[in-house]
Amino acid sequence: MTEKTHDTRHNPAAGLIDFLPALEALYKDIHSHPELSMQETRTAGIAAERLRVAGYDVTTAVGKTGVVGLLRNGDGPTVMLRADMDALPVQEETGLPYASSVTSKDREGKTVSVMHACGHDMHVACLVGATTLLANARDTWRGTMMAVFQPAEETAEGAQAMVNDTLFPRFPKPDVVLGQHVMVAPAGTLGGRTGVITSAADSFQIRMFGRGAHGSMPQASIDPVIMAASTVLRLQTVVSREIAPTEAAVVTIGSLQAGTKENVIPDDALIKLNVRTFDEGVRTRVLAAITRIVNAEAVASGAPRAPEITALDRYPVVSNDADATERVVEAFRRHFTEERVVDVQTTSASEDFGSFGTHWGAPSVFWFIGGTDPAVYKKATEAGRVAEIPTNHNPHFAPVIHPTLETGVEALMVGAHAWLSRTAS
Repeated sequence: MTEKTHDTRHNPAAGLIDFLPALEALYKDIHSHPELSMQETRTAGIAAERLRVAGYDVTTAVGKTGVVGLLRNGDGPTVMLRADMDALPVQEETGLPYASSVTSKDREGKTVSVMHACGHDMHVACLVGATTLLANARDTWRGTMMAVFQPAEETAEGAQAMVNDTLFPRFPKPDVVLGQHVMVAPAGTLGGRTGVITSAADSFQIRMFGRGAHGSMPQASIDPVIMAASTVLRLQTVVSREIAPTEAAVVTIGSLQAGTKENVIPDDALIKLNVRTFDEGVRTRVLAAITRIVNAEAVASGAPRAPEITALDRYPVVSNDADATERVVEAFRRHFTEERVVDVQTTSASEDFGSFGTHWGAPSVFWFIGGTDPAVYKKATEAGRVAEIPTNHNPHFAPVIHPTLETGVEALMVGAHAWLSRTAS
């Protein structure tokens, strides 16, 4: 990185322009080498090495593949910045020259294509950039920087795994926890809100039991296909008939599997579903309704045994602290201008970022950065076709590198400086 030519005291992101080519190369490299949840060894190694070079004290293998870097720079607040590292079992279809062609074994031993279809590669590159530039400008702030590169956000286990791995006794409690996520929105913009910003999510596997028979002798069976189909249809009434119009919830059946042959009635059927809620009371009612309906449909069908309901994963709501959010937004608007910082609605996407602040008892702030080419977004908006822009988890999801990358780096630095610069000499 070339020597800085202007005063970093007046610009938290000074020096970024010189660092952008290296950060872009890093982003493309990580995008080309995605790793599944709890398999992020290469990405974690890169993050750890970049932190060491920048002067951080680095601890690896936290929660299996997590990385924590500490940079102590005198008395002052401790600010935690977090990025998630894992990719998804998705075959990339972006056509980018740096597209992933990686395959890997998933937890069931199945070979799957792997892609950074959610933007975690961008998150890693942004945090590497922010931590490096903060280390290079230590004369502008006082306190302790804590960088956390987290595994397994996609499976809702990474944050908790780091917490369970004695995160708290080993590292200082932060005064604030900050994080961000790239989303479909004009690149160069940031969005946030006070209070709940992402939903809670609960995923389940439901196995319903019947009695198999030949397709020509249905009277000898208790058909689990009919049982499961009736259950799927009835579950659609949970939101439409049991949740008030002023409340919000989503119930999605993502998988329905039964049988292997057209003339064989199978013994069982498997349903996988996902629930999104924004309020704990609503969540409790929705989960209770699902359990009631699943069991009732089994009884109505004469099932030989009760269904098995197995929890797969759970994301808590992410709720932004009011005072901390006000401080971050104020800093953003000073740095980026009012037009680039927007208020957003609560999203039904989910995150495990909130686990850090909740378990640590520290205020947290989470925001979104736009990743869509502004011209593309404007055209789609004018045509009423924004919903057609490939979203996170889509095989065509491809954030534009610029200005998404520099915006993400600057946002992390400006957010950190909202605390650290208050005690800078």
